[in-house]
Amino acid sequence: MISRRNFYDVASSRKNTVCPYWDICENLANDPGIDHILEESIRILFSYSLLKRGSSDDSFSIHPLVHSWARLRLKPEPQREAETATEAFQIIVSGLQSLSQQSTADWIFERQVMPHINAMTKHMPPQCPALSIIKIQNGAGTLGNVFRRHGQYKQAMEWYERALAEYEKALGVDHLHTLGIVQNMALVFNRQGQYEKALEWYKRALAGYEQALGVDHPDTLGIVNNMSIVFENQGQYEKALEWYERALAGYEKALGVDHPDTLGTVYNMARVFDRQGQYEKALEWYDRALAGREKELGVDHPDTLATVHTMAIVFSTQGQNEKALEWYKRALAGYEKALGVDHPNTLAAVHSMALVFSRQGQNGKALEWYERALAGREKALGVDHPDTLGTVHNMAIVFSTQGQYEKALEWYKRALAGYEKALGVHHPWTQTTLRSLVNLYESAGQTEQAQSLQARLHASKSSHN
Repeated sequence: MISRRNFYDVASSRKNTVCPYWDICENLANDPGIDHILEESIRILFSYSLLKRGSSDDSFSIHPLVHSWARLRLKPEPQREAETATEAFQIIVSGLQSLSQQSTADWIFERQVMPHINAMTKHMPPQCPALSIIKIQNGAGTLGNVFRRHGQYKQAMEWYERALAEYEKALGVDHLHTLGIVQNMALVFNRQGQYEKALEWYKRALAGYEQALGVDHPDTLGIVNNMSIVFENQGQYEKALEWYERALAGYEKALGVDHPDTLGTVYNMARVFDRQGQYEKALEWYDRALAGREKELGVDHPDTLATVHTMAIVFSTQGQNEKALEWYKRALAGYEKALGVDHPNTLAAVHSMALVFSRQGQNGKALEWYERALAGREKALGVDHPDTLGTVHNMAIVFSTQGQYEKALEWYKRALAGYEKALGVHHPWTQTTLRSLVNLYESAGQTEQAQSLQARLHASKSSHN
């Protein structure tokens, strides 16, 4: 799926890029007759059913079978095929690097481009003489970031590994560009729940940054902060706080108490207190982060709204559902204004409001809001993204509460299959869904199925340890 509007927007935003093909794109975008030519070309393709309209009138797609047929009938010489794939690599990377990554339109554009990245990869040679090493490295890193942001961690890691190999070869293992990829790979391992591996790669990045930049450099402190997140995810809260405190002290000294990076660590420490059940202390630290972010970034900045959103979660956990809804609505209104109704942050607020309705026993309203979150997440993130699957899992909980056993079973299984594919069998979210299925079978008196899944749960834990 691709949009004509995206083509024009990206072309006009890249007029100063080093990629020569953007000169062609820009000239086309500025040609007053291009709309007529493009419309007529599209009309002809539609008349032969070679194109299909997307959900908006501005987008269209070509059926995969038509793609395959065209490649077979029009297959170029291997050399030309490689050159075309290389050109496509430059154009895709240049377009992606021009995005702000904040707006919903940019997020959706990334999702539209991802299938084209996969197609391009099949035809791109291992070595690209037409591209400099630096362009390949930077491009591979950029594509890795795109797949990581969209929860496609396997493909993200493939691009990071390619970038890492090229950086190590060209610049050395301790160069900052190399270490930047190392840090991104650690981030993926953390998202996948491979916490020990994440720490191993973060330690490599940390040692390199300390040597190259010093222990108090903001980039070094960023890794300290990220390692704290891993300890937090492992449930090592005291160790996480110890490392957060190190990052906080360094940030305050190097950047000041109200710098966004400093406030980010304040926010993270609040989250640890929240996880420890120290809700009043958590709110105290969230208040500090909120005041600083409102002052430095503004009340409608996504980071400010994230703090409002998280404080609403604390109120909900405390059983202050009405207050939670009030703060969720504030976050939701801000997200819709700043990012749009289909942005992942907006949808996270919708999901959270559904959770409150579920806790209040308003199951019908909860499902209504979960369905809104699910539809948006499937569109913005994909059906197998962990956040999408989180909504699927929570809808299964509501169905179970309503006594809709078969439907709950169906949705739990959908969540489990997705988590196993996206995150692996050992990830905590996969394990949680597996335990929910065990409990559902037990409550329905299906002891044999419950015991089978329980054995599977134990086996996965044993193999992980």
